[in-house]
Amino acid sequence: MRLLPISLLLSLMVALAACQPLEKEPENLLQYADPLIGTGAHGHVYPGATVPFGAVQLSPDNGAQGWDWCSGYNYVSNTIVGFSHTHLSGTGIGDLCDLSMMPAVAAIDLTSQAEDPRLATYTAHFQHDKEKAEPGYYSVQLDNGIQVELSASTHAGIQRYTFPEGSQKFVLLDLGFAINWDAPTETAIRMQERGKTFTGYRFSTGWAKDQRLYYALEFSVPSTAIAIADSTKLLTETFVTGKKLRALFMFPPETTELIVKTGISSADEQGARAALATIADKDFGQIKTEAQQAWQAELSKIQVQSADENLKRTFYTALYHSCLAPVVYSDPNGSYKGCDSEAHKANGYTRYDIFSLWDTFRAANPLYTITQPDKVNDFVRSLLAHYQEYGLLPVWSLLGNETNTMTGYHAVPVIVDAYLKGYRDYDTELAFEAIKASARQDIRGTNYYREYGYIPYDKDGESVTKTLEYAFDDWCIAQMAKAMGKEDDYEAFMARARNYRPLYDASTGFMRAKLSNGEWKTPFDPQFSDHNFDVAEYTEGNAWQHSWFVPQDVNGLIELHGGKAPFITKLDSLFTISSEIKGENASADISGLIGQYAHGNEPSHHIAYLYAYAGAHWKTQERARNIMETQYSTQAEGLCGNEDCGQMS
Repeated sequence: MRLLPISLLLSLMVALAACQPLEKEPENLLQYADPLIGTGAHGHVYPGATVPFGAVQLSPDNGAQGWDWCSGYNYVSNTIVGFSHTHLSGTGIGDLCDLSMMPAVAAIDLTSQAEDPRLATYTAHFQHDKEKAEPGYYSVQLDNGIQVELSASTHAGIQRYTFPEGSQKFVLLDLGFAINWDAPTETAIRMQERGKTFTGYRFSTGWAKDQRLYYALEFSVPSTAIAIADSTKLLTETFVTGKKLRALFMFPPETTELIVKTGISSADEQGARAALATIADKDFGQIKTEAQQAWQAELSKIQVQSADENLKRTFYTALYHSCLAPVVYSDPNGSYKGCDSEAHKANGYTRYDIFSLWDTFRAANPLYTITQPDKVNDFVRSLLAHYQEYGLLPVWSLLGNETNTMTGYHAVPVIVDAYLKGYRDYDTELAFEAIKASARQDIRGTNYYREYGYIPYDKDGESVTKTLEYAFDDWCIAQMAKAMGKEDDYEAFMARARNYRPLYDASTGFMRAKLSNGEWKTPFDPQFSDHNFDVAEYTEGNAWQHSWFVPQDVNGLIELHGGKAPFITKLDSLFTISSEIKGENASADISGLIGQYAHGNEPSHHIAYLYAYAGAHWKTQERARNIMETQYSTQAEGLCGNEDCGQMS
């Protein structure tokens, strides 16, 4: 073998290295995620600052009431009454918007009352061309000249107010502000360091019947004067309580920039102070940078290559929205208020809450098993903590409260999906005990479900939807039982998984409501919807949208339709029939219609994929692509229905 001189070998190595492509700079994916998408129409998302799954959602509130302000903000508005620290993402019921703060250039009369006493008495206007929203950052210039910037960490929020030259400088803290179902029950303000640091709490009732938020806030500049009022009564003490306290802080005339840092807790003021301490030595720029680095890391988990910039904006905004719930609920030391209203501590894990399970069990939670492997076990442990505190797994949990909103016991498929995919860093026997407890409860129609094998229309509302969803959840229990070697439980719950069959009417081809005597409920119109849950047959929908929910036995559903060909024909009809929804009280949640397919609500989300089970894979591809192209856009109205805590994304 002929040896090369060392000098020549080194030269070749350098030359080869020079030929290697330089490592590509990571693409800035923040440019594609737009928090303003979905803030218009019925999307119900908020545009403000948060970190992935963070406890703080610092965002503007318009001050309007109504369904399209469930997050406190809708793009059609050009008013802001405050920037509050908690928000729901895309829900169909409004709550939170706790701890509202608002800068002003003139004094505000704290003793005046708005027409609706829950609303703020001070309002500022703004223009959308002076508003900017990015993952982890929000800014707006108000018409009065104040520039407001927001960012957040996991447990704390930070605001930067830049006042116009020559103006007065005030900040309003409004603990009485509330939206929709929410109402304060008791609030408090405690002065810790005169003029600079304050703690307190806001207790409220609403969708969350017993919500508790403790806060600790710090101004970068001490205030020179403070006025505190409860409704029309001015107060002077250093610690005050009242039903809806408001405080006005005045700052020195030479102040041009004011930083407000706030920590929050569900446990106590000590927890709020600990949350505030997590950002004590950080400035606004550092917190913003860290928040955006967290979002860059999150968005980078999925790489999309496309020359279509709008497609990338749609995709990464959807990925962004999928990371806004559930949220961190425990304090830095693990403390939190449980759904039994007692103090608890999450030892060795992070307690999460805001589980919109009727929505997210379908696709969002399965997505988390892929994109959030470091969180899935904690999600399950959080569900089990709820079970230990409340006696049942959550249905729709909201910051330490069971709201019992929507149908099914869908914590079950979330736990089973995690278990079968190998996520088992929790007490698996406790988990199996918990999912069986959900199936053996005697509320929400489950007693009738066990007695009749379906829920009779004359016994309970939403009878068709509940029956179909319970049957799927029971199938999930059976799968976990099988994996754990619990054969008796497997057989029992597999039998219950077939409870969808009694509701199929071969003469119409739909799942229909049945009475306790075994007769069909009449009259029947598959396009009819009733949003009154006490008398509705289907939840937020009609027979066209709900008759397809048999994911545990698609082949059995195909068989009921007479085979693959008639099944495909029926699916085609779903997408091509008239989009008319009948009924004087039809559900407003039925939106994003393609025929009777309603992409704006969750029951339709799986239907396009059923073609593949019948051998028509190309029709699944065609329908899915059409849905993506027509039901999502890059506008504020870019979502065809409620975002629902990540499921629509």
